[in-house]
Amino acid sequence: MSWTRRFVSVLSVVLVALAAALFTAPGAQAHEERPVTFPDGSGSVPKLRTGEPDLLVCKTDRADFERRISGFPAGLKARNLALFERCVRGGHRHLQQAVDAVDRPGLTIAVLPGLYEEEPSLPPPTGACATLKAPKSALGYQILSYAQQLRCPHNQNLVAILGKKNLQIEGTGASRLDVVVDAKYQKLNAIRADGSDGVYFRNFTAQRTTFNSLYVLAADGFVIDDVLTRWNDEYGFLTFASDHGLYKNCESYGNGDSGIYPGSASDINDARGYDVPRYSIEITGCRSHHNMVGYSGTAGDSVWVHDNEFDHNMGGASMDSAFPGHPGLPQNHARFERNLIHDNNQNYYPHVADGTCAKPPVDRGYEQGVVCPQISMPPGTGIITAGGNWNLYENNWVYGHQRAAFFLSAVPAFIRGESAWGKQTDTSHHNRYAGNHLGVDKAGNARPNRTDVWWDGQGGGNCWQSDAGATTPGAPPTCGARRGEVSGNTDRLVGEPAKLAQLLVCADYNVQARRLPAGCDWYGARGLQRVETQLALGSALVLALAGGALWWRRLRGNRLAGAATLIGLVGLALDVAGSTLALTPTLLPAVALLLTGVWWTLIGLALRPTRPVLAWTTVALGALTLLDAFDKAVLMVPGIPVSPAWLRLLLGVVWVLWAVIAAGTRPDRTPEPPPEPSAEPPSEPPSDRPDTVTA
Repeated sequence: MSWTRRFVSVLSVVLVALAAALFTAPGAQAHEERPVTFPDGSGSVPKLRTGEPDLLVCKTDRADFERRISGFPAGLKARNLALFERCVRGGHRHLQQAVDAVDRPGLTIAVLPGLYEEEPSLPPPTGACATLKAPKSALGYQILSYAQQLRCPHNQNLVAILGKKNLQIEGTGASRLDVVVDAKYQKLNAIRADGSDGVYFRNFTAQRTTFNSLYVLAADGFVIDDVLTRWNDEYGFLTFASDHGLYKNCESYGNGDSGIYPGSASDINDARGYDVPRYSIEITGCRSHHNMVGYSGTAGDSVWVHDNEFDHNMGGASMDSAFPGHPGLPQNHARFERNLIHDNNQNYYPHVADGTCAKPPVDRGYEQGVVCPQISMPPGTGIITAGGNWNLYENNWVYGHQRAAFFLSAVPAFIRGESAWGKQTDTSHHNRYAGNHLGVDKAGNARPNRTDVWWDGQGGGNCWQSDAGATTPGAPPTCGARRGEVSGNTDRLVGEPAKLAQLLVCADYNVQARRLPAGCDWYGARGLQRVETQLALGSALVLALAGGALWWRRLRGNRLAGAATLIGLVGLALDVAGSTLALTPTLLPAVALLLTGVWWTLIGLALRPTRPVLAWTTVALGALTLLDAFDKAVLMVPGIPVSPAWLRLLLGVVWVLWAVIAAGTRPDRTPEPPPEPSAEPPSEPPSDRPDTVTA
């Protein structure tokens, strides 16, 4: 590595850290689990068994049961009545009792229509379980080992499925709302399946926890089929460090993080390109709505997400490489296709600001639509990728977003606990956004996104479809017909300075402290309240004062310099005006840079006779500014490790100091030369005698 590239690499780590703060600030809310490893991959996706169940769960109130099944189709009603008679005689009253009775692999538990609050499991722990020694997460819950979970299964879980293999749990109702498992906000998890390969969940609802409704951990083979989760502090569905998984026909809403979270899916495609032999998790036919985000996954690797609907969340879907302790980082190889991702414009941050989210969960009003967002994220966004590689986003319908359809930024490796220099810029590469239907719904109605592409500029091999609408930058690399073909490819080690500043400010969010960052438009800042506008205004004032002083003291009599200074002032004003319109990309910032570049170039030429070194420095600054305008509006310049904006910023600091010094010193005054001696004979001195008159 040359010294130049090493310098830029080191600089990039510092600068990208600003962007990474977006995701490290909410680290206190991240999912924390005991150290786990991926399954060996020898399992398979389990198949639904349709025979008679081995174990039954029901309540004994016949009148209530008959009321619940009264509207069922005749055949289903008859089956449930028969199962009820059998269950009353020899079944279980709680799901946990049936799970505890499982004594071999391959059993099926049928849960009859009813409300299951699991009263024996619901109370707080007592005795030795109340004094377990274990590290605590940032949220205050204990991170228990597997042995501790076995010893005290209900410290955190309403229903604990620990080590049971090929177990199937299904509701027997006409819909998933007929069987409800309710944690009543008294447990972290409603149902936890830990180390249970081949588990199959079907046709029920799990709800109201202080973390997850349905949690699958370290499983080689699982299916979540026609299950509803809702009203949780964090996640609806959480699967972690698992392989051979399938979500289908599921639904989730009312969650403070995401409805669907396939975190640390088995990293089976690491070091591959776009072509992969299989995916570890498949998600299809699901709908996730009215959450902070519909889908998310730290280290959401090798996940195939197709034919789903993510709508009316703050964000449609997100994946990231931002939290340590998640095996499989950096995130890679998610594939999104044929999904409906639309109208994700909810803003739940006011519930944090007004104190609603500071109340106990039972009093927050989740059932009435309150959501308490756990992390900092940009509302009004379709798909967010924060530090991911080799992701495919193709043939999706993405429309109706008030911010952006696609949001891509990088995250350095030290955020996930890796300090090697060579890894610090290893994210935000080879993400392909192609063939999507942007700004239009399936019926062909226009539903534009305010911006189709928001990218911080870091990474290589990323590309977007050529028919994207408004984008920032104005002309990102475009995808070719085949995967891997990129036109106008760039490979930059650090993103744009203004965007990194925005991400840094927006990171300062904390739901527990009710802290919403001032200066961030994600939380409602507009106009001069926005950090981008404040930076633009501050730099404009500094440049105007330095440039004005330089003109007044050095170039006041130069008409070209005067005209150039006026052009520069107009450019600076347009830059401030353009920064206030950042949610809607326009040509104003590029025009502002163009005018500012012309100003510096002409001022530099005017300074040549008296200040040649400062003059050529000013011309160079003008050239960089013109190049920055071209980079932002016409074509991203290939072959450079950082954008012209960084070079312009660094040289601009030097120029301001130099211009102030030049303006503050006395102008050079050349002494007038002595008069040349005259060639004519000197005249005689006047006579003292009186004049005489000659006759």
